[in-house]
Amino acid sequence: MSHPTTMRAWRLHEYGEPQDVLRIEEVPVPEPGPGQLLVRVQAIPLNLNDMERITGKNMMVRPPLPTIPGMEVMGIVEACGEGTSDRLGERVVALPAQAFGGFAEFAVCPTVSAFEMPADIPLPDAAALYFPFHLAWLGLFDRANLQQGETVLIHAAAGGSGSAAIQLAKHVGARVFATASSEAKLDLCRELGADVAINYTETGFADVVLDETDGNGVDVVFDNVGESVMADSMKCIAYNGRYLIMGFASDKSVADEKSLVPRTISAGNFSLCGVMLAYAGEDMAKAMKRGPGWNFVPDGSGQRIMREINDLVLDKRIKPIIGSVVDFDDIPSAIAALASRKTTGRTIVRLW
Repeated sequence: MSHPTTMRAWRLHEYGEPQDVLRIEEVPVPEPGPGQLLVRVQAIPLNLNDMERITGKNMMVRPPLPTIPGMEVMGIVEACGEGTSDRLGERVVALPAQAFGGFAEFAVCPTVSAFEMPADIPLPDAAALYFPFHLAWLGLFDRANLQQGETVLIHAAAGGSGSAAIQLAKHVGARVFATASSEAKLDLCRELGADVAINYTETGFADVVLDETDGNGVDVVFDNVGESVMADSMKCIAYNGRYLIMGFASDKSVADEKSLVPRTISAGNFSLCGVMLAYAGEDMAKAMKRGPGWNFVPDGSGQRIMREINDLVLDKRIKPIIGSVVDFDDIPSAIAALASRKTTGRTIVRLW
């Protein structure tokens, strides 16, 4: 199958604010290597982590400039690298290689991070299901083993992973406490099934949780915010509870700093659970374990999770929450709006 030799892409030649440094340029279409797919992009879901790839702040991987940011795409497999020919023509959601390269008309994606998306799930919904639902699933089920009848506190609950977490928690029969910053966002949380919705700008969420749980606290804290909510969240987690460290949206500069107080954890009698969404085959997983000591998620888990999420969507038990759909030319302003917390649910960039 032939494809164009050049494509439009948003590139950076220096780091800074998106509307200052992102430029649309005509660049060569990349070629997939062994174990990789070339995806003709139909839609680009924006993620908060895209912002650090533009500003140059806390990144695990820092490619040489110029570079194309963008950590998630959805589209059709246009060409296959060695060992992947069986996936030609497949409709997929995917993370590009090293979580860069998504703000473009074509993207190279490892097969371990590319998952089939059935035609029965139309755009833009199909583009909104990967990162937040996989992250929420890994946290709530694989790491916290959330059970029917348990309680869970979900921060930033009107965002992508938060809104996914509400729905997945309710699906298994948990009681959900949701925090958000406005009445409109709280209304969305209630619509998705939150039992208690808390405006954290007006009310101390820890007091509400303790009041509503007869002073016991919640079984699980789903924390994708980090430093600004961590201390109060640890005050309202129950005996034998599980604290999910999902992300650091409030201040990622502390992500690599020594900040936890051991006595708070030991006296709290709860478990800390790290959650990072990164799939890897066996060889890569072993290399990462011997290098920085990290445990990547086995690639087979991703396939299982995607199938279960898709089944729940097709059965109308859960749904993606899409706040806005924007054009490719609007990426700089759209990612700036996401970073300033002006959005609800997911922002999807359309190319179809």
